[in-house]
Amino acid sequence: MANFEEVFERIKLATGTRTQVEIAEVLDIRQSSISDAKRRDSIPSDWYMKLFEKFGLSPDWLKKGSGPMYLRTDEGYQPTDGPQAARVMAEKVQYADPNTKGVVVNVHGGRCEGDEAAGFRPQVVGKLNVPQSLASESLLVLRFDATSMEPLFKRGAFVGIDTAQKAIVSGEVYGVFVPYEGLTLKRIFMDAENNRLTLCSDAGGHPEMHLPADNFQGRIAGRVVWVMQTV
Repeated sequence: MANFEEVFERIKLATGTRTQVEIAEVLDIRQSSISDAKRRDSIPSDWYMKLFEKFGLSPDWLKKGSGPMYLRTDEGYQPTDGPQAARVMAEKVQYADPNTKGVVVNVHGGRCEGDEAAGFRPQVVGKLNVPQSLASESLLVLRFDATSMEPLFKRGAFVGIDTAQKAIVSGEVYGVFVPYEGLTLKRIFMDAENNRLTLCSDAGGHPEMHLPADNFQGRIAGRVVWVMQTV
């Protein structure tokens, strides 16, 4: 039997929703119905039908996380638009290719809530349709509104951060929670001699920053794995 939490996370990923309120809107149900399903640890069968009818989502993919995310008939199937806050669009051609299918994800800005003890929470500032192949369950998308990493990342770039990759590899770029800056991008180097991490910007004129090597995990959002920006 499919685990409720696993299926629920795939529903959020595919529909671009974050809360039970948003998912209740997508499914046209009461929020209390979601709480009931969670308590039973079971997804009602009519949820799968509604998600197929609205978005063309495959029930098998929702249950197991395998196979194509979308289905189509012999005539071709075009998913209908979802709610404006969580619209999913996909081309009806070559549905087996994850690069031809779009998934709407949340876009976060640099401003954050919370602190190191409670955990930093970047604020959602919009939505972005990305190829399914780039939309992992551990993805966090940042709209980078700074010039400190030029020319690699321009101001306004959409940057994909894999929150599952927090182990430091010297020279790689990471999303980092920095005092007074919020969530930003830094190239990180391990300074073993001084037992610290050195955070650098690619653009000139920005001073280096340092974090203790034994107390940095709460500030690392994850490693940068892709970028979308104009040339």
